[in-house]
Amino acid sequence: MAYLLQQLANAVPLAALYAALAFGYSIAFGVMKRADITYGALFAFAGQMLVLFTDVGYTKMYLILPAAFAFGAVIAVGYTIGTSFLVGRAIMLPLSRKSPNTVIVAALGVMIVLMETARLASNTRGIWLPSFLNGAVVFWDSGSFRVTLTEIQLLNTALMILVILAGAYVLKCTGWGRIWRAVTDDSLAAELCGASASRVFLLAYVASAMVATICGLLATSYYGTMDFGAGLMFGLKVLMIAAVGGYSDPLKSAGGAALLGLAETMWGAYGPFLWRDFVIFSLLVLLLVLSRRERVVP
Repeated sequence: MAYLLQQLANAVPLAALYAALAFGYSIAFGVMKRADITYGALFAFAGQMLVLFTDVGYTKMYLILPAAFAFGAVIAVGYTIGTSFLVGRAIMLPLSRKSPNTVIVAALGVMIVLMETARLASNTRGIWLPSFLNGAVVFWDSGSFRVTLTEIQLLNTALMILVILAGAYVLKCTGWGRIWRAVTDDSLAAELCGASASRVFLLAYVASAMVATICGLLATSYYGTMDFGAGLMFGLKVLMIAAVGGYSDPLKSAGGAALLGLAETMWGAYGPFLWRDFVIFSLLVLLLVLSRRERVVP
């Protein structure tokens, strides 16, 4: 029983990460209507920039660790958001209007560029952040077994949930959220009513990238590093994870992603670890096939 409780506790941070990533992805998908693995690449790119510039601040600028981490976080946010604005304005927006299916190919190209940029900037070195906030918070103690999570896991979970709640509030209760919903339903009709679909597209893409950036920084601060090839894995994973709850509603997408995070943790605890990704991806494909509905995509 104690082992099960520990695994359920372990599932909470992963479920929060998947939920936040799926929520952010759905914001961009709502206006793009095409699969975009660039989102996962931006997530990984933010983590890689955090590690790289924290190392620069600590070893080259001789900053203390908190200051070096803050320096790396600011630079990572600037690089990632700037990159997302450039990609959204110069690549995704024109392609989505003139040749929508090429968005998928362009996203692959952008992902490769981001992965290689991070690798070359780091001289293909695996840089690790020092661990911090690793104190254990005990939730249940049976005497022989304790159910715990670390402080950074709890902090990251709280921040990711806050991102989802803040995003849900903006989409449901603000004027921009109403315009976003109008553009996702029918961009032409929204433009006839005075809304700028292009501006909404760009803002949604950057807002989605902001969520990916925050998740990338938080995940990297916990795991300590971000692999150069993580962009492809997370790009594919997020694309399929977000589909579990459906792309039409970011909150439903986040809920489905959280359930998948729970399932992945349970498989890792009770099933063969080497088969975990194969089983999870197979489950995602099965869910996509079973939930597929015929509809015209503009």
